[in-house]
Amino acid sequence: MRGRTCGVAALTALLLTSAACSSPYEDNAPRADAGKRTISPVEGCGTTSWTDPAVLSPSRLPARCQPGAPAPKPLAKTRKLTIATGTLSAEYVAPLQVALDKGEFKREGLDVTLKVLPTPDALPLLAKGDLDAIWAAPEAAVMNGLRGGFDIKWVAGNFSPDPGSKSGLWVRLKDGESASHVSMAGRRLGTMIGKGSVIAYPMEKALEKHGGGLDRIQYQQLGSADVLTALENGGVDSAWLLDPVWRKVDGQSAYAFLGGQPQGEPLGGMLYGPSLLQRDVDAGVALLRAYIRTVNSYFAADYKKDEAYVTYLAKLLKADKQILRSTPSLRMDWEIRKGTTDRLQAAYTAQGVFEGDPLPESRTVDRALYEEAVGHRP
Repeated sequence: MRGRTCGVAALTALLLTSAACSSPYEDNAPRADAGKRTISPVEGCGTTSWTDPAVLSPSRLPARCQPGAPAPKPLAKTRKLTIATGTLSAEYVAPLQVALDKGEFKREGLDVTLKVLPTPDALPLLAKGDLDAIWAAPEAAVMNGLRGGFDIKWVAGNFSPDPGSKSGLWVRLKDGESASHVSMAGRRLGTMIGKGSVIAYPMEKALEKHGGGLDRIQYQQLGSADVLTALENGGVDSAWLLDPVWRKVDGQSAYAFLGGQPQGEPLGGMLYGPSLLQRDVDAGVALLRAYIRTVNSYFAADYKKDEAYVTYLAKLLKADKQILRSTPSLRMDWEIRKGTTDRLQAAYTAQGVFEGDPLPESRTVDRALYEEAVGHRP
């Protein structure tokens, strides 16, 4: 893991240097404050279109408007926006792909381009305004960039898992162990992401139940195609398995599922930079309005019950239809829970990739834009 750790350190240094030496956001130019904008009721978005972010119950229902709501409010002039994403084929990117394919962005006067770019490469571009948004997560690199002065906020969530999902931490059991009694201290963990990812938070919760801890395991970063193989052949003792890979070991007595992403709590979504946070908040709200309308229209419930829609999604994502159907539908959710970035920062600190006092939520999260999109007045 030394290479991965050095990579995180190098990225952090780059972010801090960029913020200190070339930040264009320290001038006195007037800014459009999203928190002081006029918020009007939105037809089709009633009491169910906003939920209390402090409620962390796994059984909480995600916010929803009626299909087709919130209605478009086209900008006076077409605005070109570029959103970076690590992939175009993952299911969690489907709302953006559908919004693009169904013309929901165009209905807002937005000309949107989705660009495949890893988060570490996209962050400096977002902070400089060369990118408008990132579809990613508030990872350690993001937090370190914010500490260095970058003007970036997490402005909308993406999804939480279905209760039937077992995407998460799996372990190969030793003699005498069971799913309820596993000793994780000293185990080698295979993961395609490594340290500094948002999975640190749910992984920490799972490890603590079994005598482990983020500082008591060994990390081995592997390619996406190698994680399962390493777990099966003994190269690693445990692994973080994503959809639909965990299906390969589910039901086998030699393996146990220890936990995954918390239900009812998105850990990623849309990140904005100064382009949409300050310079053109109208476009920032319009982008979220199109995203929210797409969720309400095409992902409101268990969308995989519709065979024709699954076929459509598989073609759009260039994914295998049978594999797509093999896992439960994601619970698409544009809202951000209270304290999520606090918990993430605590996990990053435990991993040794984030130092210093945690950043307050006012520095990491901005709910005002999606609240405006659905007509909620704080």
